[in-house]
Amino acid sequence: MRLDDKTREIIKREVASQLGGEAVVRLFGSRVDDTQRGGDIDLLIEPGRPLAHRIQAECRLSARLHIKLGGRKVDVLIKDPLKPLLPIHAQALKNGVIL
Repeated sequence: MRLDDKTREIIKREVASQLGGEAVVRLFGSRVDDTQRGGDIDLLIEPGRPLAHRIQAECRLSARLHIKLGGRKVDVLIKDPLKPLLPIHAQALKNGVIL
């Protein structure tokens, strides 16, 4: 996994403040592969409860992390527990790493 401890802590702290401490944060995509370089930070978040405004929460969290991580691009997907899995969710669940 190509995230340092400080970055992981910032992500976990921000997700908890925005979505609650029960939210599961999973890193997926190129940052999971130690042999690759660069790339944005792809996160799948399972909040444990449905969110009334999921899209707004994704945008707000992505923007806050972008700022707190010094301008790094952060893609945030929030899995709605009441909706079926999309292919991107299945891939993230299969290959992702819980932070």
